[in-house]
Amino acid sequence: MQKKDSKEFKSGFVSILGRTNVGKSTLLNNLIEEKIAITANKPQTTRTAIKAIVNRENSQIIFLDTPGIHKPKTKLGETMVDTAFSSISDVDVLLFLVEATSDDIGKGDQIILDKIKNSNKKTILIINKIDLIEKEKLLKLITLYSKQYEFSAVIPISANDNKYREVVIEEIEKLLNSGPKYYEEDEYTDQTMRQIAEEIIREKALRLLNEEVPHGIYVEVEKYNFRKTAKKEKIYDIDAIIYCKKNSHKGIIIGKEGKMLKRIGTYARQDLEKITGKKVNLKLWVKVQENWEDKGNIVKKFQYKKT
Repeated sequence: MQKKDSKEFKSGFVSILGRTNVGKSTLLNNLIEEKIAITANKPQTTRTAIKAIVNRENSQIIFLDTPGIHKPKTKLGETMVDTAFSSISDVDVLLFLVEATSDDIGKGDQIILDKIKNSNKKTILIINKIDLIEKEKLLKLITLYSKQYEFSAVIPISANDNKYREVVIEEIEKLLNSGPKYYEEDEYTDQTMRQIAEEIIREKALRLLNEEVPHGIYVEVEKYNFRKTAKKEKIYDIDAIIYCKKNSHKGIIIGKEGKMLKRIGTYARQDLEKITGKKVNLKLWVKVQENWEDKGNIVKKFQYKKT
């Protein structure tokens, strides 16, 4: 008679909270070992809650990568902050990500900490970028935060280094209750390929364009078709529009002789081919949509959808 595995199956939802540009999306990608959340060395990169799934032998963890906490100036900004805080009530565990380079608990981190206190949720404090500081500074920071809240665990990491992955996952598993599989084993995100394509294109624009332009853009995929060529080669045809707020921005995105738009398209296509495992025929256009960040019909697509 085959011996039954006595270890109970656990599952649950985990929200990653933190200020803008603290490394939440980088951490998420490392935890699930797939590229789901876009990353760029610029604030407010993540605009909506992105679900990503880690399937293990005895657990399923559904992560929510939320927008960074910042002072909103538009309807989009308000929606992003609301998304981050709304996710708190819907999850089982919180990951609170802060920077090791901080000398104190800043205003933004304190706002998040107060929300965590009010929720009384099981929370893991993750201190990122420890490779940039001395051990004494890290210990001081741990003491500062530990006086404010009884964290379930405190884990110092460098989000770019996947050697910390197992430690974080194991600490989360300790805090989860027994539960079902919410998603199939081969699923690692609830994002559609259209959404992933939109985010990949926006990531390349964030990385390549100057400071003023990137956060004034959003991307919309108009066509996402799969076909076989005459030579039976599998290929995806993707048509997407990059919307920006000003005519001057449109010129920057297109670039001299269309070179910047071509670079954005080339890098996006390369990533999409890695993700799909197929050839990608990507076509990009640029259009002006003034004040889109305050238009309800557009901002609506970034609103938080409950788990």
